[in-house]
Amino acid sequence: MAKVTGSNPVGPIRINLRGLGVIMRTFVMFSENGRTKGDFKDLMKAGRLDIVCHAVISSLFLSNAVRDHVDLHIVLNGPPDPPKHIEIRHNPEASISKKDIGKLLRSTLWKYKKGRKIEAFPGVHIEKRYFDEVLKDFGSRPIYLLDANGKPIEDVKFGKDPVFVLGDHIGLPRNEKSIAKKLAKERISIGPLPYFSSQCIVVVNNVLDRRDIF
Repeated sequence: MAKVTGSNPVGPIRINLRGLGVIMRTFVMFSENGRTKGDFKDLMKAGRLDIVCHAVISSLFLSNAVRDHVDLHIVLNGPPDPPKHIEIRHNPEASISKKDIGKLLRSTLWKYKKGRKIEAFPGVHIEKRYFDEVLKDFGSRPIYLLDANGKPIEDVKFGKDPVFVLGDHIGLPRNEKSIAKKLAKERISIGPLPYFSSQCIVVVNNVLDRRDIF
């Protein structure tokens, strides 16, 4: 396992694993009602974008560290102009602050340009792209659908560069769940109880961390 090196009394320490030939870890979150325009102040009233913010934090952040081997894809399907696909990964040129995730999402949505995929901020891209297109973009990478009726996560042998798919508090709607089932290598369950989306991400990260799967 790579060690965290260096110290930074102001910002988080970065875990730099990209140059070591290690595998990547990706989360894809679908938000059925997540607002697709940056004209909001209240994250909860914007289709529960507060849940999306928690997912960003759980995916990318550790205590005083940032995971630069993880990326998060968010598909927002709410009004007024769905869908919007936002990809977030750590970029050393512009560290993301945990307290500013809501502002980051709002500003990213404002910077959307019709017919283009743009880099709204270093490491943050936005485009109009449908859920099935996002999943198909991963090609041969193994996709795992988080599902309460899936195989216990402790029994799963993960493939290289795993992709994990989940919904928000609503879960995946019927159509998106059907798409994910068809493209997934396996359905996996993280436990017998209902968990927050952000907690699901934390559990998956923890399991892969313990197996030295980066």
